[in-house]
Amino acid sequence: MSRPRIPNPAPPRRLVTIADAAEYVGCTTKTIRRRISDGTITGFRFGPRLIRVDLTELDATIRVVPTAGTSL
Repeated sequence: MSRPRIPNPAPPRRLVTIADAAEYVGCTTKTIRRRISDGTITGFRFGPRLIRVDLTELDATIRVVPTAGTSL
């Protein structure tokens, strides 16, 4: 008799402040807030004022910009 297969759990969230997220990617807090507003990244609210951003999700939004000598 085989055991039921357990799905892989979701990776743990790496939640940080908006300021820490901005420093992590080298942009301003205004840019992070703008990305939350337009839905590019998810903001997680804790209570009425605290907002956190998942660094794993932020990593997923970063992409390589092709240059003249590369083929992607």
